[in-house]
Amino acid sequence: MLGFSHIHILLSKYHTSRLPLTVNFFSTQGVYACNVKIAALSRAGNIQSARRLFDEMPSRDIVSWNAIITGYWKNGHLDESRKLFESMGERNIISWNSMIAGCIENERLDEAQHYFHSMPGRNTASYNAMISGLIKHDRLDEAGVIFKEMPQRNVISYTAMIDGYTRKGEIEKARTLFDQIPFKNSVSWTVMISGYVENGLFNEAKELFECMPNKNVVAVTAMITGYCKEGEMEIARSLFEEIGEKDTVCWNSLITGYGQNGNDEEALNLHSQMLKLGIPQDHSTLISVLTACSNLASLKQGRQTHSLVVKCGLESNTSICNGLITMYSRCGGIFDSETIFKQMDGPDLVSWNTIIAAFAQHGLYDKALSLFKQMENNGFDPDGITFLSVLSSCGHSGKINESLTLFNSMSNRYGIVPRPEHYACLIDILSRAGKLEEAYNLIKKMPFEADSAIWGSLLSACRVYLHVELGELAAKKILELTSENSGPYVMLSNIYAAMGNWGEVMRVRGLMKGVGVKKQPAYSWMEIGNEVHFFLGGDVSHPEIDKIHLELKKIRLQMKVADEIVENDSMSFIG
Repeated sequence: MLGFSHIHILLSKYHTSRLPLTVNFFSTQGVYACNVKIAALSRAGNIQSARRLFDEMPSRDIVSWNAIITGYWKNGHLDESRKLFESMGERNIISWNSMIAGCIENERLDEAQHYFHSMPGRNTASYNAMISGLIKHDRLDEAGVIFKEMPQRNVISYTAMIDGYTRKGEIEKARTLFDQIPFKNSVSWTVMISGYVENGLFNEAKELFECMPNKNVVAVTAMITGYCKEGEMEIARSLFEEIGEKDTVCWNSLITGYGQNGNDEEALNLHSQMLKLGIPQDHSTLISVLTACSNLASLKQGRQTHSLVVKCGLESNTSICNGLITMYSRCGGIFDSETIFKQMDGPDLVSWNTIIAAFAQHGLYDKALSLFKQMENNGFDPDGITFLSVLSSCGHSGKINESLTLFNSMSNRYGIVPRPEHYACLIDILSRAGKLEEAYNLIKKMPFEADSAIWGSLLSACRVYLHVELGELAAKKILELTSENSGPYVMLSNIYAAMGNWGEVMRVRGLMKGVGVKKQPAYSWMEIGNEVHFFLGGDVSHPEIDKIHLELKKIRLQMKVADEIVENDSMSFIG
């Protein structure tokens, strides 16, 4: 029998300020104190100490067993939980529910079902755990069967099923269940609103949001996401500013929204505010910021974001690494992209596709093809995205025969059915090489109708090679698909102008004017210091436009002088 001093020493080893130091282990208070400590140690990840305390307890109750069983599976040791569960002399419904939850948490759904069907009695929590697990693994039909079998449901049961239906796009079933909930809570409202947003039913989301009695930050964030998807950035920003205590998710939502709507500069500005306020960043934050840096080709901002990735300890995260590869590639740092890729512990298919695309965009065909072969050697089968990248590298390098071989191998060797974008890439390659008839024949053989992008590739090549007949056909097809696009009018006009057919030039320009189509001005941008400068064709609004024009005049003059020097040197050589 343990003496008082022995008990005192045992508790001292696991002492926290919340637990009394001197208790009788055989008392209810003593067992309770140890149970609380076992749970606390488990939550802190110190499962070994939790087990030692459990083993040294002279008296345990069923709560002690449940605490250590739960602690083990929460720390990734489900098999040890199972051994303890099997050795229990007495179990209660919490013991069974803990094992169900543990199996689900550790991706062992079939074992969870075994415990669920074996337990002598179930409560609502048992059903809810099983329903949530099945929905998590996209087994909605099975979850529905269990839901119907429930003798009594609560708001958690309904909300889990609503979430499952919205994920599957069965929004009407979700709404029917939502309307059946006797007492809705903030979670059920938010899940239904988010379901409408994710399924593109934003008007319904707005109506439901207006009816929500107590709007929380999660529901407001869902609405911000919805307004961003609709392109209503001012309303999204207004909602964002109204949130009292903004969490990381709502910041991410608006940053991503700005990026999706082409305002990458504002996305970076918002991220800068987030940093100044000390808001924690997560994986999603950094992915959105890297995407914005990529779109702006802002290498300086990209490097700063890379530093934040390291600071957050996310440099080994596969998705983050993929984002870094893309960012460096689009900012011109292809060898930085390669370095990131080589440092990855376990690149996935997306990683291989990303690095292949990076080299393809830089016109490095041999490197892209080499990586394509390495990818296969590492056990990854190429997919449609892989082939699109490799075909693109063929286009940049003028590899016509190689592109045809790769295109044919998609279906013949890999069983991949070419999509419109693959045909578009190959047609673009043939068109650029002047093989306009072959490109046109391929368009006619496609198993689907050509879109404006495919006809646009042919039209662009017709302009270069002055093929009037095919150019007229391509322009006509584009205008049938999109009459408001100025591109086909301008290209066709240029073809006629190059042929000296000014009558047709005037006719095309008249057509443009008649349908109210205007030529879209081109724009470019560059990063100087910490600021991105935009330049629109014909625009004189830049604050330093006079200096810019002066520098351009100097460059023209230097180029003219250089041409004259070369010309004079050539004449001297001939003389």
